[in-house]
Amino acid sequence: MSNTSLRRADRVSAILDRVASSGSVDAGHLADEFNVSAATIRRDLQVLEDQKLLSRTHGGAVAVDVAYELPLRYRIGQQRDEKALVAERATTLLPHGPLTLGLTGGTTTHMLARLLAERVDLTVVTNALNVAAELALRPRIKLIMTGGVSRTRSYELVGPIADQTLAGLNMEVAVVGVDGISARSGLTTHDEIEAHTNASMIRRADRVIVVADGSKVGRTCLARICAVTDVAVFVTDHSADPAGVEAIRRAGTEVIVAERRS
Repeated sequence: MSNTSLRRADRVSAILDRVASSGSVDAGHLADEFNVSAATIRRDLQVLEDQKLLSRTHGGAVAVDVAYELPLRYRIGQQRDEKALVAERATTLLPHGPLTLGLTGGTTTHMLARLLAERVDLTVVTNALNVAAELALRPRIKLIMTGGVSRTRSYELVGPIADQTLAGLNMEVAVVGVDGISARSGLTTHDEIEAHTNASMIRRADRVIVVADGSKVGRTCLARICAVTDVAVFVTDHSADPAGVEAIRRAGTEVIVAERRS
């Protein structure tokens, strides 16, 4: 990704955060804040309106639904340091030597895939297009794609084809990304078909590790993937709500809070 597109992703993500928190934004104020032209902000708002993430008004925009799912390309800049920290810590939990590893979609699992790119004797099973693109040219990694219907917001292949492929495979470890996790609601995501495919991967794994930055702790989304009791280890970061973390621990799941190295 180029620096220009990354800056735009960060800007659009920030615009959506402001819409979600305050209900509306002013185009002039946004242009001043991001040091870009009014025309650039208008284009950003038009793109977001086309994706039904907000509604443009004269001079700005208003929220249409604060429970939107941010497309993956805009999520890359959110909590980037925290996600990198979680991904790095999760790699230390994977056994050495030959390993069959399942990876769902998500920005944190994508970062983890990058960290694994130089491993040998690794077989990766994934339904995530971005993870596959990261590993496809690594000659020492065996890559298995599930097939399925592409879900544009998460870059995941989902549905009956993906589920059927997973049903015929066995994985020692599955690393799963989520949009929400809590002791009460379990693992959740925005789309019920995606949730079903992720649950299929979890059922085929001997050990399940969930990776999610602290903003996901205590959040409940539409579709339930599974209970937290199906998860062996949950890796998050220091920004997670302590009460939410403790509730997950009490449910019987090991929680690791990744710390920055001094």
